[in-house]
Amino acid sequence: MNFMETKLDGPIAELIKARRTIRSFKSDPVSRSLLLELLNVAVWAPNHLNRQPWRFILFQGEGRTTFAKAMVQTYSAEDKEKYGRKKMEYYQAVPAHLIIVMKEDPRQKVWDEDYAAVCSLIQNFQLAAWEQGLGVVWKTNNFGYDPRFRHDVGVKAGEKIVGILHIGYPDIVPPVQQRTPAEELLTVIEE
Repeated sequence: MNFMETKLDGPIAELIKARRTIRSFKSDPVSRSLLLELLNVAVWAPNHLNRQPWRFILFQGEGRTTFAKAMVQTYSAEDKEKYGRKKMEYYQAVPAHLIIVMKEDPRQKVWDEDYAAVCSLIQNFQLAAWEQGLGVVWKTNNFGYDPRFRHDVGVKAGEKIVGILHIGYPDIVPPVQQRTPAEELLTVIEE
């Protein structure tokens, strides 16, 4: 079969359709070597002029407490009282937190290209992780913009947090959520 005869029901298409966002993880640790393998696959994302505008910050083991404290400190006093303990426990139980940052560029076109590249990297990571039996949830919470959080987790000036990935072996895999068929969203212009 040549390239043009490839069908869209092969292993990659099935992997894309099978992947789920995971929010409930088993307590089993995720090895750093596996995470590095996944990142080394993910960096093959398309990126303009091979700029590779990404950087990674990983929290595992006791580092999860650093991550959890940095996140909870961004809460209002009322929210800390209401949710702080529960969120601390949750984030300390997630096996790994991976922050994906990009270098910001003042040129809008370059910024857009780099943001798209980093998003592609994150999707590559999620798919590669799913293939290895790992679940991921990609978060873009408000605390990622808080200067205290950014400082405490090591985000530098001139960097944007594109995603915070919570990673682990799935405890609960949610059911399929239907997608709108592309035919309903496609506009065709032939003339």
